[in-house]
Amino acid sequence: MQKKLRDGISLAFTDSGESGSPLLLIHGWGCDHTTLQYQEEFFRRTCRVINVDLRGHGQSDSPAMTYEVGQFADDIAWLCRRLGIENVILVGHSMGGAVAIETAHLYPNLVQAVAMIDTVFQPASCLSELLAPLLHDLEGDDYENAYRSIMHNLSRATEREALTGLLHTLPAAPQHVLLAALQQHMVRHDFARAATACSMPIAYIAASGDFADIGELKRLIPHLLYGQTLGAGHFAPWLVPKQVNAMLSAFLQLAFTS
Repeated sequence: MQKKLRDGISLAFTDSGESGSPLLLIHGWGCDHTTLQYQEEFFRRTCRVINVDLRGHGQSDSPAMTYEVGQFADDIAWLCRRLGIENVILVGHSMGGAVAIETAHLYPNLVQAVAMIDTVFQPASCLSELLAPLLHDLEGDDYENAYRSIMHNLSRATEREALTGLLHTLPAAPQHVLLAALQQHMVRHDFARAATACSMPIAYIAASGDFADIGELKRLIPHLLYGQTLGAGHFAPWLVPKQVNAMLSAFLQLAFTS
């Protein structure tokens, strides 16, 4: 991991691969760069790949603050400038997709394309009903197990054993970051406003859950490209990386030639 200091806050990331077109990976809520390691390993053969730990997550610093999606986006843009990166393609998993869309909205001259993987947008009511009892437990002393229970419930029953090793390393964020980032991401962030403003190529890769209203998403983003993995839940980038990488590769070909 490399680190750069922004206003006294250390931001961690990896920088690997060829010196070609830049690809920046953004993990989800409570995760870190390792959840997208299979995408990093695959695409660094042909691209320069930056894989970040968002502030508050992984090896980045986690000061007491609000952890707004816009702040994450500012960090992404700042890091790109520090690394001399232009025309970046952003790939965001879960909350990382919202950060990617916000970055594209705020810094359209920086971002060439955006790919979201199972990012939450106006999900079906059954998802809220499933998670509501567990969210309260995040405020308690056993918040780490509460987080893991949430992630288990977002996954298919048949894949939970395969996720045990990954979830054992999570959450990769302290309690105050989990609570603040969840509130900002799920309640306060205006995803629709950001998405409507983006004219660059955008893709959405869904997993098996009802995490997004795809019809409404296509209304907001008429040029949206859509795909879905088979046999994998929320952690599809980890569980079925070949499927995810194949769809991302097809999207990159379109983005690089647009």
